[in-house]
Amino acid sequence: MNRAVKLIASLLVTLLFTWWAFRDTDWHSQVSSLKSANYLWVLPYFAILTLIHLSRTLRWGCLLSGLERVPFKKLNEASGIGFMMLLVLPFRLGEFARPFLIAQRSSIRRSAAMTSVVLERITDGMFVSVGMWVLLLFVTAEVPEVRYVKLGATLMFAVFGGGLAFLLFALKHQASAVHLVRATVGRLAPGVADKMADVVDTFVGAMRQLPDRRQMTGFFLYTLVYWALNGLGMAVLSRAFGTMNLTPFQAYVVMSVLVVGVMIPAAPGMVGTFQAAVKVGLSLFLPASVVNSSGLAYANVLWLCQTVQQIGFGVVLMSMAHVSFKDIAGKLNKEQEATSSLPSA
Repeated sequence: MNRAVKLIASLLVTLLFTWWAFRDTDWHSQVSSLKSANYLWVLPYFAILTLIHLSRTLRWGCLLSGLERVPFKKLNEASGIGFMMLLVLPFRLGEFARPFLIAQRSSIRRSAAMTSVVLERITDGMFVSVGMWVLLLFVTAEVPEVRYVKLGATLMFAVFGGGLAFLLFALKHQASAVHLVRATVGRLAPGVADKMADVVDTFVGAMRQLPDRRQMTGFFLYTLVYWALNGLGMAVLSRAFGTMNLTPFQAYVVMSVLVVGVMIPAAPGMVGTFQAAVKVGLSLFLPASVVNSSGLAYANVLWLCQTVQQIGFGVVLMSMAHVSFKDIAGKLNKEQEATSSLPSA
Protein backbone atom coordinates (compact mmCIF):
# COMPACT_ATOMS: atom_id res chain seq x y z
CA MET A 1 0.00 0.00 0.00
CA ASN A 2 2.83 2.40 0.91
CA ARG A 3 4.52 1.80 -2.43
CA ALA A 4 1.27 2.22 -4.33
CA VAL A 5 0.75 5.60 -2.64
CA LYS A 6 4.31 6.67 -3.49
CA LEU A 7 3.87 5.59 -7.10
CA ILE A 8 0.58 7.45 -7.49
CA ALA A 9 2.04 10.55 -5.83
CA SER A 10 5.12 10.54 -8.11
CA LEU A 11 2.94 10.13 -11.21
CA LEU A 12 0.73 13.02 -10.10
CA VAL A 13 3.82 15.21 -9.62
CA THR A 14 5.02 14.27 -13.10
CA LEU A 15 1.62 15.01 -14.66
CA LEU A 16 1.35 18.34 -12.82
CA PHE A 17 4.76 19.60 -13.94
CA THR A 18 4.27 18.25 -17.48
CA TRP A 19 0.99 20.17 -17.72
CA TRP A 20 2.60 23.33 -16.35
CA ALA A 21 5.61 23.10 -18.67
CA PHE A 22 3.54 22.62 -21.83
CA ARG A 23 0.35 24.54 -21.02
CA ASP A 24 1.37 27.62 -23.06
CA THR A 25 3.24 25.73 -25.74
CA ASP A 26 3.06 26.90 -29.32
CA TRP A 27 2.97 23.36 -30.71
CA HIS A 28 3.32 24.40 -34.34
CA SER A 29 6.43 26.49 -33.61
CA GLN A 30 7.88 23.78 -31.38
CA VAL A 31 7.49 21.13 -34.07
CA SER A 32 9.01 23.53 -36.60
CA SER A 33 11.95 24.11 -34.24
CA LEU A 34 12.49 20.38 -33.88
CA LYS A 35 12.36 19.89 -37.65
CA SER A 36 14.70 22.77 -38.45
CA ALA A 37 17.21 22.11 -35.65
CA ASN A 38 20.82 21.40 -36.63
CA TYR A 39 21.32 18.01 -35.00
CA LEU A 40 25.02 17.95 -35.82
CA TRP A 41 25.39 19.78 -32.48
CA VAL A 42 24.20 16.59 -30.77
CA LEU A 43 27.54 14.95 -31.64
CA PRO A 44 29.77 17.30 -29.60
CA TYR A 45 27.15 17.22 -26.85
CA PHE A 46 27.41 13.43 -26.64
CA ALA A 47 31.19 13.80 -26.49
CA ILE A 48 30.76 16.20 -23.54
CA LEU A 49 28.31 13.80 -21.87
CA THR A 50 30.97 11.09 -22.12
CA LEU A 51 33.48 13.39 -20.41
CA ILE A 52 30.85 14.16 -17.74
CA HIS A 53 30.47 10.43 -17.09
CA LEU A 54 34.24 10.00 -16.79
CA SER A 55 34.66 12.97 -14.45
CA ARG A 56 31.95 11.86 -12.02
CA THR A 57 33.25 8.28 -12.12
CA LEU A 58 36.81 9.37 -11.35
CA ARG A 59 35.74 11.73 -8.57
CA TRP A 60 33.81 8.88 -6.94
CA GLY A 61 36.99 6.83 -7.14
CA CYS A 62 38.82 9.62 -5.29
CA LEU A 63 36.30 9.44 -2.42
CA LEU A 64 36.44 5.64 -2.27
CA SER A 65 40.25 5.59 -2.28
CA GLY A 66 40.32 6.04 1.51
CA LEU A 67 38.65 2.62 1.72
CA GLU A 68 40.15 0.88 -1.33
CA ARG A 69 41.71 1.82 -4.66
CA VAL A 70 39.12 0.32 -7.00
CA PRO A 71 40.35 -0.45 -10.56
CA PHE A 72 38.77 1.82 -13.17
CA LYS A 73 36.98 -1.03 -14.98
CA LYS A 74 35.06 -2.06 -11.84
CA LEU A 75 34.52 1.55 -10.81
CA ASN A 76 33.18 2.42 -14.25
CA GLU A 77 30.79 -0.54 -14.25
CA ALA A 78 29.34 0.36 -10.86
CA SER A 79 29.09 4.03 -11.82
CA GLY A 80 27.52 3.62 -15.26
CA ILE A 81 25.04 0.91 -14.26
CA GLY A 82 24.26 2.71 -11.00
CA PHE A 83 23.41 6.01 -12.68
CA MET A 84 21.17 4.19 -15.15
CA MET A 85 19.37 2.53 -12.23
CA LEU A 86 18.97 5.92 -10.55
CA LEU A 87 17.20 7.22 -13.64
CA VAL A 88 14.83 4.33 -14.34
CA LEU A 89 13.98 2.65 -11.03
CA PRO A 90 11.00 3.82 -8.95
CA PHE A 91 10.85 4.46 -5.19
CA ARG A 92 14.42 5.89 -5.14
CA LEU A 93 15.79 2.32 -5.39
CA GLY A 94 18.46 3.62 -7.74
CA GLU A 95 20.03 5.56 -4.85
CA PHE A 96 21.35 2.27 -3.50
CA ALA A 97 22.54 0.84 -6.82
CA ARG A 98 26.08 2.24 -6.86
CA PRO A 99 26.89 1.17 -3.26
CA PHE A 100 25.43 -2.26 -3.98
CA LEU A 101 27.40 -2.66 -7.22
CA ILE A 102 30.74 -1.42 -5.87
CA ALA A 103 30.40 -3.73 -2.85
CA GLN A 104 30.12 -6.65 -5.29
CA ARG A 105 33.33 -5.57 -7.05
CA SER A 106 35.51 -4.74 -4.04
CA SER A 107 35.88 -5.23 -0.30
CA ILE A 108 34.11 -1.92 0.40
CA ARG A 109 31.00 -2.31 2.54
CA ARG A 110 27.76 -0.94 1.14
CA SER A 111 27.25 1.34 4.13
CA ALA A 112 30.66 2.93 3.57
CA ALA A 113 30.00 3.26 -0.17
CA MET A 114 26.65 4.88 0.61
CA THR A 115 28.51 7.43 2.70
CA SER A 116 30.53 8.43 -0.36
CA VAL A 117 27.32 8.90 -2.36
CA VAL A 118 25.84 11.12 0.36
CA LEU A 119 29.03 13.21 0.46
CA GLU A 120 28.81 13.64 -3.31
CA ARG A 121 25.21 14.84 -3.01
CA ILE A 122 26.04 17.32 -0.25
CA THR A 123 29.03 18.68 -2.19
CA ASP A 124 26.97 19.07 -5.36
CA GLY A 125 24.09 20.67 -3.47
CA MET A 126 26.34 23.22 -1.81
CA PHE A 127 28.26 23.92 -5.03
CA VAL A 128 25.14 24.49 -7.13
CA SER A 129 23.19 26.49 -4.53
CA VAL A 130 26.09 28.85 -3.79
CA GLY A 131 26.94 29.12 -7.49
CA MET A 132 23.33 29.91 -8.32
CA TRP A 133 23.21 32.76 -5.82
CA VAL A 134 26.40 34.24 -7.29
CA LEU A 135 25.08 33.92 -10.86
CA LEU A 136 21.73 35.45 -9.95
CA LEU A 137 23.51 38.63 -8.85
CA PHE A 138 24.18 39.27 -12.54
CA VAL A 139 20.69 38.42 -13.82
CA THR A 140 18.93 41.71 -14.53
CA ALA A 141 15.60 40.35 -15.78
CA GLU A 142 12.57 41.47 -13.78
CA VAL A 143 10.33 38.45 -14.19
CA PRO A 144 8.41 36.45 -11.54
CA GLU A 145 10.60 33.39 -12.19
CA VAL A 146 13.57 35.11 -10.51
CA ARG A 147 11.84 34.93 -7.14
CA TYR A 148 11.14 31.22 -7.53
CA VAL A 149 14.71 30.52 -8.56
CA LYS A 150 16.08 32.44 -5.56
CA LEU A 151 13.70 30.56 -3.28
CA GLY A 152 14.87 27.26 -4.78
CA ALA A 153 18.51 28.19 -4.25
CA THR A 154 17.79 29.17 -0.64
CA LEU A 155 15.94 25.93 0.12
CA MET A 156 18.66 23.89 -1.55
CA PHE A 157 21.37 25.61 0.48
CA ALA A 158 19.35 25.15 3.70
CA VAL A 159 18.87 21.42 3.08
CA PHE A 160 22.42 20.59 2.07
CA GLY A 161 24.03 23.16 4.35
CA GLY A 162 22.05 21.79 7.28
CA GLY A 163 23.07 18.26 6.35
CA LEU A 164 26.72 19.26 6.13
CA ALA A 165 26.58 21.07 9.49
CA PHE A 166 25.02 18.03 11.18
CA LEU A 167 27.59 15.66 9.68
CA LEU A 168 30.48 17.86 10.82
CA PHE A 169 28.91 17.97 14.30
CA ALA A 170 28.49 14.18 14.27
CA LEU A 171 32.08 13.72 13.18
CA LYS A 172 33.30 15.63 16.24
CA HIS A 173 30.59 14.53 18.69
CA GLN A 174 29.33 11.14 17.53
CA ALA A 175 27.59 10.10 20.76
CA SER A 176 25.87 13.49 21.11
CA ALA A 177 24.64 13.35 17.50
CA VAL A 178 23.13 9.89 18.03
CA HIS A 179 21.50 11.07 21.27
CA LEU A 180 20.12 14.14 19.46
CA VAL A 181 18.48 11.94 16.82
CA ARG A 182 16.88 9.74 19.47
CA ALA A 183 15.73 12.74 21.52
CA THR A 184 14.11 14.55 18.57
CA VAL A 185 12.94 12.05 15.96
CA GLY A 186 12.44 9.46 18.70
CA ARG A 187 9.60 11.47 20.21
CA LEU A 188 7.60 11.16 17.01
CA ALA A 189 8.77 7.85 15.52
CA PRO A 190 10.95 5.68 17.81
CA GLY A 191 11.48 3.00 15.14
CA VAL A 192 12.64 5.54 12.56
CA ALA A 193 14.88 7.19 15.15
CA ASP A 194 16.62 3.89 15.90
CA LYS A 195 17.32 3.34 12.21
CA MET A 196 18.52 6.93 11.78
CA ALA A 197 20.81 6.58 14.80
CA ASP A 198 22.33 3.44 13.27
CA VAL A 199 22.83 5.29 10.00
CA VAL A 200 24.57 8.19 11.78
CA ASP A 201 26.86 5.76 13.61
CA THR A 202 27.76 3.96 10.37
CA PHE A 203 28.14 7.21 8.46
CA VAL A 204 30.51 8.76 10.98
CA GLY A 205 32.59 5.60 11.04
CA ALA A 206 32.97 5.75 7.27
CA MET A 207 33.70 9.50 7.39
CA ARG A 208 36.75 8.75 9.54
CA GLN A 209 38.15 6.83 6.57
CA LEU A 210 38.17 9.75 4.16
CA PRO A 211 41.01 9.75 1.62
CA ASP A 212 44.20 11.77 1.95
CA ARG A 213 44.57 15.40 0.89
CA ARG A 214 45.76 14.49 -2.59
CA GLN A 215 42.67 12.40 -3.31
CA MET A 216 40.34 14.97 -1.72
CA THR A 217 41.92 17.65 -3.90
CA GLY A 218 41.27 15.40 -6.88
CA PHE A 219 37.65 14.99 -5.76
CA PHE A 220 37.06 18.75 -5.68
CA LEU A 221 38.87 19.29 -8.99
CA TYR A 222 36.75 16.63 -10.68
CA THR A 223 33.67 18.28 -9.15
CA LEU A 224 34.63 21.57 -10.81
CA VAL A 225 35.26 19.80 -14.12
CA TYR A 226 31.98 17.90 -13.82
CA TRP A 227 29.84 21.01 -13.37
CA ALA A 228 31.85 23.07 -15.86
CA LEU A 229 31.21 20.40 -18.51
CA ASN A 230 27.50 20.26 -17.67
CA GLY A 231 27.03 23.98 -18.29
CA LEU A 232 29.26 23.96 -21.36
CA GLY A 233 27.31 21.05 -22.84
CA MET A 234 24.00 22.83 -22.40
CA ALA A 235 25.40 25.90 -24.15
CA VAL A 236 26.72 23.76 -27.01
CA LEU A 237 23.43 21.95 -27.57
CA SER A 238 21.51 25.25 -27.64
CA ARG A 239 23.39 26.04 -30.88
CA ALA A 240 21.19 23.45 -32.58
CA PHE A 241 18.28 25.90 -32.22
CA GLY A 242 19.07 29.06 -34.12
CA THR A 243 16.84 31.41 -32.11
CA MET A 244 18.52 30.57 -28.80
CA ASN A 245 22.34 30.30 -28.72
CA LEU A 246 22.75 30.45 -24.94
CA THR A 247 25.89 32.12 -23.66
CA PRO A 248 27.95 30.10 -21.16
CA PHE A 249 26.65 32.37 -18.37
CA GLN A 250 23.03 31.77 -19.37
CA ALA A 251 23.65 28.04 -19.72
CA TYR A 252 25.08 27.80 -16.20
CA VAL A 253 22.07 29.62 -14.77
CA VAL A 254 19.68 27.27 -16.60
CA MET A 255 21.75 24.30 -15.43
CA SER A 256 21.48 25.44 -11.80
CA VAL A 257 17.71 25.83 -12.08
CA LEU A 258 17.51 22.39 -13.66
CA VAL A 259 19.41 20.81 -10.76
CA VAL A 260 16.91 22.29 -8.30
CA GLY A 261 13.98 21.18 -10.45
CA VAL A 262 14.96 17.53 -10.79
CA MET A 263 15.31 17.27 -7.00
CA ILE A 264 11.50 17.33 -6.83
CA PRO A 265 10.32 13.72 -6.30
CA ALA A 266 8.65 12.55 -9.49
CA ALA A 267 8.21 9.42 -11.57
CA PRO A 268 11.31 7.68 -13.00
CA GLY A 269 12.92 9.48 -15.91
CA MET A 270 12.37 13.02 -14.57
CA VAL A 271 9.85 13.78 -17.32
CA GLY A 272 7.92 16.94 -16.56
CA THR A 273 10.11 18.29 -13.77
CA PHE A 274 13.05 18.38 -16.22
CA GLN A 275 11.20 20.36 -18.89
CA ALA A 276 9.55 22.66 -16.34
CA ALA A 277 12.91 23.52 -14.75
CA VAL A 278 14.54 24.26 -18.11
CA LYS A 279 11.55 26.44 -19.02
CA VAL A 280 11.93 28.47 -15.80
CA GLY A 281 15.66 28.90 -16.41
CA LEU A 282 15.19 30.01 -20.00
CA SER A 283 12.46 32.46 -18.94
CA LEU A 284 15.12 34.52 -17.17
CA PHE A 285 16.71 35.41 -20.52
CA LEU A 286 14.30 34.75 -23.39
CA PRO A 287 10.82 36.06 -24.27
CA ALA A 288 7.87 33.75 -23.62
CA SER A 289 7.28 33.26 -27.35
CA VAL A 290 10.76 31.73 -27.75
CA VAL A 291 10.65 29.75 -24.49
CA ASN A 292 7.32 28.12 -25.42
CA SER A 293 8.55 27.10 -28.88
CA SER A 294 12.30 26.67 -29.41
CA GLY A 295 12.92 26.64 -25.66
CA LEU A 296 10.76 23.60 -24.99
CA ALA A 297 12.05 21.90 -28.13
CA TYR A 298 15.56 22.40 -26.69
CA ALA A 299 14.43 21.07 -23.28
CA ASN A 300 13.04 17.91 -24.88
CA VAL A 301 16.17 17.24 -26.94
CA LEU A 302 18.36 17.94 -23.89
CA TRP A 303 16.34 15.48 -21.82
CA LEU A 304 16.42 12.85 -24.58
CA CYS A 305 20.21 13.12 -25.06
CA GLN A 306 20.91 12.77 -21.35
CA THR A 307 18.47 9.86 -21.00
CA VAL A 308 19.85 7.99 -24.03
CA GLN A 309 23.45 8.50 -22.86
CA GLN A 310 22.75 7.36 -19.29
CA ILE A 311 20.69 4.31 -20.26
CA GLY A 312 22.98 3.49 -23.19
CA PHE A 313 26.12 3.47 -21.04
CA GLY A 314 24.34 1.39 -18.40
CA VAL A 315 23.14 -1.21 -20.91
CA VAL A 316 26.58 -1.51 -22.54
CA LEU A 317 28.34 -1.86 -19.18
CA MET A 318 25.78 -4.44 -17.97
CA SER A 319 26.43 -6.45 -21.10
CA MET A 320 30.19 -6.27 -20.61
CA ALA A 321 29.87 -7.25 -16.94
CA HIS A 322 27.44 -10.10 -17.77
CA VAL A 323 24.78 -8.95 -15.30
CA SER A 324 21.06 -8.43 -15.83
CA PHE A 325 18.89 -5.46 -15.01
CA LYS A 326 16.23 -7.73 -13.54
CA ASP A 327 18.71 -9.38 -11.18
CA ILE A 328 20.11 -6.10 -9.84
CA ALA A 329 16.69 -4.46 -9.50
CA GLY A 330 15.31 -7.56 -7.77
CA LYS A 331 18.10 -7.65 -5.20
CA LEU A 332 17.77 -3.94 -4.48
CA ASN A 333 14.02 -4.35 -4.05
CA LYS A 334 14.42 -7.29 -1.64
CA GLU A 335 16.99 -5.41 0.42
CA GLN A 336 14.77 -2.36 0.76
CA GLU A 337 11.81 -4.53 1.77
CA ALA A 338 13.95 -6.33 4.34
CA THR A 339 15.18 -3.03 5.77
CA SER A 340 11.71 -1.48 5.96
CA SER A 341 10.31 -4.59 7.68
CA LEU A 342 12.86 -4.59 10.52
CA PRO A 343 11.09 -4.48 13.91
CA SER A 344 11.23 -1.24 15.86
CA ALA A 345 13.12 -1.21 19.15
